[in-house]
Amino acid sequence: MAASVGAPRQMLRRLREVMAEHESAQARLDKVVMLIASNIVAEVCSLYLRRRDGSLELVATEGLNVSAVHNTHLKPGEGLVGLVAEQAEPKQFADAQHHPAFSFRPETGEEIYHSFVGVPILRGGHTIGVLTVQNRTMRQYSDEEVEALQTTAMVIADTLASGGILSEEVTAEKGRDQSVRFVGQPISESVALGHIVLHEPRIVITKLIAEDAEHERSRLQQAIEELTGQIDEMMERGDLARAGEHHEVLEAFRMFAHDHGWRRRLDEALATGLTAEAAVQRVRNDTRARMMRMPDPRFRDRLHDIEDLSNRLLRFLSGETATASTGALPEDAIVVARTMGPAELLDYDRHRLRGLVLEEGGANSHVAIVARALGIAAITQCKGVVEMVEPGDAVILDGQGGELHVRPTQEVVHAYSDKVRFQARKQAQYAALREVPAVTLDDQRVNLQINAGLLFDLPHLKQSGADGIGLFRTELQFMISETFPRLEQQTKLYKSILDQAAGRPVVFRSLDVGGDKVIPYFRGGAEENPALGWRAIRMALDRPAVFRTQIRALLRAAHGREMRILLPMISDVSEFEAARTLIDHELTLLKTHAGRSPSKLMVGAMVEVPALLWQLDHLLPLTDFVSVGSNDLLQFLFAADRSNERVSSRFDSLGPTALRALRHIVREAERFDTPLTLCGEMAGKPLEAMALIGLGFRSISMAPASVGPVKAMVLSLDAASLHARLDELMEVKTTSLREELKRFAAETGVQI
Repeated sequence: MAASVGAPRQMLRRLREVMAEHESAQARLDKVVMLIASNIVAEVCSLYLRRRDGSLELVATEGLNVSAVHNTHLKPGEGLVGLVAEQAEPKQFADAQHHPAFSFRPETGEEIYHSFVGVPILRGGHTIGVLTVQNRTMRQYSDEEVEALQTTAMVIADTLASGGILSEEVTAEKGRDQSVRFVGQPISESVALGHIVLHEPRIVITKLIAEDAEHERSRLQQAIEELTGQIDEMMERGDLARAGEHHEVLEAFRMFAHDHGWRRRLDEALATGLTAEAAVQRVRNDTRARMMRMPDPRFRDRLHDIEDLSNRLLRFLSGETATASTGALPEDAIVVARTMGPAELLDYDRHRLRGLVLEEGGANSHVAIVARALGIAAITQCKGVVEMVEPGDAVILDGQGGELHVRPTQEVVHAYSDKVRFQARKQAQYAALREVPAVTLDDQRVNLQINAGLLFDLPHLKQSGADGIGLFRTELQFMISETFPRLEQQTKLYKSILDQAAGRPVVFRSLDVGGDKVIPYFRGGAEENPALGWRAIRMALDRPAVFRTQIRALLRAAHGREMRILLPMISDVSEFEAARTLIDHELTLLKTHAGRSPSKLMVGAMVEVPALLWQLDHLLPLTDFVSVGSNDLLQFLFAADRSNERVSSRFDSLGPTALRALRHIVREAERFDTPLTLCGEMAGKPLEAMALIGLGFRSISMAPASVGPVKAMVLSLDAASLHARLDELMEVKTTSLREELKRFAAETGVQI
């Protein structure tokens, strides 16, 4: 094999030419093995491809008996060829026949050959075949020779796929054409049937063989520098929302990007004659194949980081940085991404977007909130989905059950088609209730409002039959803007919202940024615990110019109308007093200089920090209303990050601890005659909303799609009997009252 490294580029080019010829698949395969054998001065070169049942079939050979072609089949793991395929790494033996794994096949005539080297043919990290070389003499092949064979195998893998060699009989990747089910965390409770669109399309490598090795090395070095610079910048600014929900993801990126072993393997791949892109692909395939077979799941988890890092590097090399939102979409697009910001989701054509699947992020992240506002099916925490799907795959996305069915069977399609029809009938029933007031069986009026944050949310107000907007998240407009919105822009937006609300009440929450809500042009620096750091009202009081500009815009927009302003993340009464002073000052200035003001101004506080529970007797006399932010209140109460699936499911919002805290707030609000509402995930789930009404809440705010189901529940509920039952249940020593509440609903006919 002395010539194996001498002229690798010429052989690789000749391989591509052979595979592109207009001959039968078998003729091309025969030429391939003959070409390899002659160029590396080997007596035998054989090619095995994996069949659907996992066996390896000899499909071409130079040196073995030709009659063995298509007649020699090795079971999974059988023989030295099976060993190479199973372990997905090169193997060489100077005396192959005496190796324990050797499987003698007399029809091949291989008994006269002693030395053996085999390399896996990888595609997407999966073994699709094995390329072998044999010689009569006992010899040890050099690292350069094995490396050259691996590069040859990569070119073969690419040309096998693009040249149509991988037929129905010989499959490329086991499982790629089979039905697969993924389980994630529901974001939006609806069902969608559609086709996969990868948010970051895979880079198609069209040129494998380098013309100028030094030029390719320079390109790769420049791309690596750009990649590491991007990661370092993300680390410095704490931009976690776009790089993944957890700081450890960025740390892993940085570790891999600076890893000398990774860079060395890239250099070695370049040295075999590959382009920079092909070298990245080669190292990714080898690493993926190795990590997929590691028994420790922690190593397999890191595979996602390697994939993401490689994709980023390929994008720098190719210059293709655009996402799928800029391209042509199918009529029923289901977008799949590892992570995504809210602005990126809004870039998609909403008439064609049917669903969203994310690998990372919580059900209450801002992209999740936007997905719910769009009314699309969506799930998150769907691990490994990006690498297991192909663009155009038919899928069923079940936002209710948190499931994604890829390439579903006909039975699954029929089952979900029935489910979609049932869902449509339920929606028709809810639509019939649109103008019906939400009144319980014992004549208790319940105010059902919607959460919003963008202009396209406003039509939902009329469509859902809601009583108003209980929470307008003003920060979403800031998050999707490239620059800080000026006073005039903010005023125009808030006026438009009030106009479209057409007299129904709107509660504007002041800017709640910081923590996981990152605004690109407004950074406060990285924090170890951003959720408990410099955010919301704390940021507003420290940067009063930003806060006062927003308040000025809100007051101007509400000229002659009622304005309700909600202050988030209040942890001490003094914070509310300081903010109220700034608001009153802006109101005075507006009246003095412009002669314009709201007909009525109401300022409220969000109860979402547990410390405020013991200050309500001082806070409530100062406020015009209060709103419970149940998402943050409960995660702070239990010290459990709601975006972390490891801990978020350990504590139930329907447990006695959570319900007692909420009951305390209700009783204090009643004592001081302070209007009270609750915004959060609890409000949008019929069972949880039922519990809230039983505690005494008479105003709750939810996603627009939840208004119908919750109203149906309200109309079938006797609030007084539930109130009495809840008082009894909360004295029971248990971690959850969920089953007891379900039992109450079943016994009394409440629709949940």
